[in-house]
Amino acid sequence: MFDWKKILQIFKVPELRRKLLVVLGLLTVFRVAAAIPVPGVPRESLQDLFAGNQLFGLLDVFSGGGLSNLSIVMLGLGPYITASIVMQLSAMIIPRLEEMQKEEGEAGRRKINQWTRMLTIPLAVLQGYGFLNIIQRSADGLTFTPWELMLTLIAICGGTILLMWIGELITEQGIGNGISIIIFIGIISRLPSSVGQIIATWTPEQLFTYGAFLVVSVVVIAGVIIITEGQRIIPISYAKQVRGNRMLGGVSTHLPLRVNQAGVMPIIFALSVMLFPGIVANFFVVSENVLVAGIATKIVDAFQNNWFYGFMYFVLVVAFTYFYTSVTFDPGQISENVQKQGGFIPGIRPGKQTTNFLKYVLNRITLTGAIFLGMIAILPIILRGITGMATLTIGGTALLIVVSVVLETMKQIESQLTMREYEGFLS
Repeated sequence: MFDWKKILQIFKVPELRRKLLVVLGLLTVFRVAAAIPVPGVPRESLQDLFAGNQLFGLLDVFSGGGLSNLSIVMLGLGPYITASIVMQLSAMIIPRLEEMQKEEGEAGRRKINQWTRMLTIPLAVLQGYGFLNIIQRSADGLTFTPWELMLTLIAICGGTILLMWIGELITEQGIGNGISIIIFIGIISRLPSSVGQIIATWTPEQLFTYGAFLVVSVVVIAGVIIITEGQRIIPISYAKQVRGNRMLGGVSTHLPLRVNQAGVMPIIFALSVMLFPGIVANFFVVSENVLVAGIATKIVDAFQNNWFYGFMYFVLVVAFTYFYTSVTFDPGQISENVQKQGGFIPGIRPGKQTTNFLKYVLNRITLTGAIFLGMIAILPIILRGITGMATLTIGGTALLIVVSVVLETMKQIESQLTMREYEGFLS
């Protein structure tokens, strides 16, 4: 368990205190940017668009209201996340990129990160242009001149680049993942307005519904903690070795395999991918070709259907859980490292058999984590279908991200405090 007394120690360590203040300052810049609107676009006329579209509503929650406010950071980190997905998929297909990731070390990763930043810009232009087209058709009488369209695109693409830079600066401080923390702050910032909306629309007849929702929230939080902290322990034994007059090895340890190896990234990836078909289809809705316009209209209608959206969301979350786990955890590399150190899994031969065993165990526990993440992701749709209340649809995805980010940030802070305790002991 995390010792909450250690939180007070953060302010006693100058370096940690400085890092925390830097992160808070960067998050303040994000919240200020989320309140700066794009000029010339009436927000009031777009309320129905966000209320009736499940995907836009969820993206608005993650952006801390930046999308519904039509702020300069309305795209959030979506283009950057999409660029990261493209680069990671490319690394699995293009041998040169895979070689850069594994063999060139930090220099290779820096080069890939730079390409990811460069790819973010055209993706931001594409997503921004798509959003502006949707907004233009949804708001009666709203039209952009070419000059206004260009300036607006520059503003919102600049907002995305600003968030990307802020996220990387936060990650460099070593007290959490910058992308996850920005999304976490976006969710938390919407809580007061969501609670206020619930209070404003509350009636005595809905007491049971709100009570049930509270119970579901507690169960979801408990489930997120159990799955996030859940591990499968693989025993590792090391053979005895004689070096000179000394006997080395002969100890036993373990390899922890997390049930949710991918964290919250599959949900974030799935949201980014879900956004693209609707945006691209909106380009062709007004096509002069009847067939193309009809197909585009069907795609747009399909993604506005909550049940189709929920099915696709679930499938993508499960798929990205396996994908991200395969990227972050390589059984072959782990097996090779254990073998080089003279270790082995009892009852399993070193080498290929160890690799196959790790793959087998990882696939089974990942299935549990993937299904759990998928169910959490579509929980808002299930709640809306049962209760018919839009105010309760923030649900599981937001809770999952909030709890996971809090746990991960607490662990990183605790590890830094523990490291400094050891440094003080050694000195």
